[in-house]
Amino acid sequence: MTDLLKRALEEAERILSAEEQDKLASMLLTELDAEKKWQSVLADPRSGDLLTRLAREALEEDEAGLTNPLDPDKL
Repeated sequence: MTDLLKRALEEAERILSAEEQDKLASMLLTELDAEKKWQSVLADPRSGDLLTRLAREALEEDEAGLTNPLDPDKL
């Protein structure tokens, strides 16, 4: 474990309630699960085709006016 992660977990333990700690842990585990899935997809030799198709679909949706502009201030 890196020093930064250890520090973050120690700080969370110090200032968060048990319920808030569980919420944080759940969010972290969800993100890690998503990362594992992406790594699996990208390791598949067919992933290039999949990503190309997804990019094409995203561009088509944008051209059809089905997307919203991204406002970083509203993230």
